[in-house]
Amino acid sequence: MDNRQLHAFIAVFEERNITAAAKRLFLTQPALSTTIKMLEDSLGTPLFIRQPRGVEVTEDARILYPHARRMVAEMEALTQSFKRERNRQPLEIGIENDIANSQITDFLHHIHDPEFNLLVNLESGCEGDIRFGCEELRCEDELFLPLNTEPFILAMPSHHPLAEKATLTLSDLHGLCWIMCPKLSSHQRLLPIYGATANSPAANAGTFSLALCLVTQGLGVAIVPESLASEHPQIITRSLPGHTLSRRTGVCYAIQSLTQPAVSQLIQHLSQ
Repeated sequence: MDNRQLHAFIAVFEERNITAAAKRLFLTQPALSTTIKMLEDSLGTPLFIRQPRGVEVTEDARILYPHARRMVAEMEALTQSFKRERNRQPLEIGIENDIANSQITDFLHHIHDPEFNLLVNLESGCEGDIRFGCEELRCEDELFLPLNTEPFILAMPSHHPLAEKATLTLSDLHGLCWIMCPKLSSHQRLLPIYGATANSPAANAGTFSLALCLVTQGLGVAIVPESLASEHPQIITRSLPGHTLSRRTGVCYAIQSLTQPAVSQLIQHLSQ
């Protein structure tokens, strides 16, 4: 019993007519009849009884039919599985620091689209065919496709005095114990908010994520992207008064990487 015989059997069973089944399978009637006869011989039982106008199915044919449909479906699924695996397109993606898990999840949701059939390799940092990160970190020769825009907010421990205020004023920011990230490109934009205390931080951190760890320990307050602060439910956040600082996160990619079908298709999909 092979796949060809099963397809022939299913066609005759469903059509109840050798001529119609032969047309459906693009076979001649003699070829189809021979295939059915070979199947009947291998099973040791008749499956169809010829009538003046079509065929009558036997009880054994009724028993075989659901099994034949299942076996054909499983073989087709297995074949497609091997073809799909062979045609998968590799795509290496770098994930920069200080990207919230929620934004990474949303980004990967797009990549998971079955139409891409990608073999994804995630790496941390400045790696890969494309990178998911902050616009400020893109290289000079890279293009940037924005996917998210978010504000910078003030993050503080739950016991901080300002946590009792729903809305802050500019005067509330004076003299705070700031946790700063001087190595980050956004640091220069935050200096006017730090004011006179810019040279005397309560602590420094290499990333916003590390700064938030210091905030949870009560070492001070920090200005961080909203999405990162939302991952710490024990932290209190407030909008920055008098300032509309924001950042964009998205895909950084070199124009030459568009020669790769995986990159080209993904960028086109994300741009819609």
